[in-house]
Amino acid sequence: MVIKRESRFNYTFFFLALISVLFLTVVVLTSRLLSLEQNVRTEYIVLNRDSSKGVVYDKPHRLAVLVPFRDRFEELLVFAPYISNFLNDQHINHDIFILNQVDGYRFNRASLINVGYLFTKADYDYVAMHDVDLLPLNKNLSYDYPKEQPFHVAAPHLHPRYHYSKFVGGILLVKREHFQLVNGMSNKYWGWGLEDDEFYVRLRDAHLNVTRPTNILTGMNDTFKHIHDKNHRKRDTVKCFNQREVTRKRDRHTGLHDVKYKILAVHNLTVDSTPVTVVNIQLTCDKAVTPWCDCSDKK
Repeated sequence: MVIKRESRFNYTFFFLALISVLFLTVVVLTSRLLSLEQNVRTEYIVLNRDSSKGVVYDKPHRLAVLVPFRDRFEELLVFAPYISNFLNDQHINHDIFILNQVDGYRFNRASLINVGYLFTKADYDYVAMHDVDLLPLNKNLSYDYPKEQPFHVAAPHLHPRYHYSKFVGGILLVKREHFQLVNGMSNKYWGWGLEDDEFYVRLRDAHLNVTRPTNILTGMNDTFKHIHDKNHRKRDTVKCFNQREVTRKRDRHTGLHDVKYKILAVHNLTVDSTPVTVVNIQLTCDKAVTPWCDCSDKK
């Protein structure tokens, strides 16, 4: 009788141990399968973040290239494929937005950039305020996410035309939070120029220090290509009243919160296989904001 009880006890213990081992094996295998599936899914997302461009993007941030635009079609044909290839070489996940001013007022670069920011801010981490006629030639000019401070790609010591220390035009990278912090750009600048100088004051007042490229071996003549056609594309450089004096002061009245506009259409185009989004923007000139400035088109 004693022998039978021992045999029965050993059989029960063995059965329970076998069940425990099988349970642990199932748990471990399930965990590994889930982990493998998650890794595969993550890799799939990374490698196919924008399969339409055929480029592998291995960086977490997305760049909106904001291009203020009016009547620069020939320059756009050169710019879009060139800048897209340049950014793809750096594995910058980006999209190009052509901010096309279609109203009858004078060109307002700053307001167009404000509209472009509002149009893209939900889906992009940072913006490039980018002139359509300025192409980077030096491959070491980085368009990476400016985590700490705004980054001025077209620095004064590299730009082919503008060399003063407070210049932040041409190509400026600003992360979404910083652009929102300074309330965007002033809406008071109708006609070409000076809006960037006021934006520099906004950045300074917000204690944001503009950083610039270092260790670039090229100079003013071979870092960028300026493709502006001076003969057929004359700029509206007429200044309003005391507009030059105003640039030295911070405009605390206008910005993202009061830019007046309508988006009339959005077109998704390709330029030599490069995807481009054209946003047709109708601005409104508020005489109550700029009573001293004639914003009517001078052409």
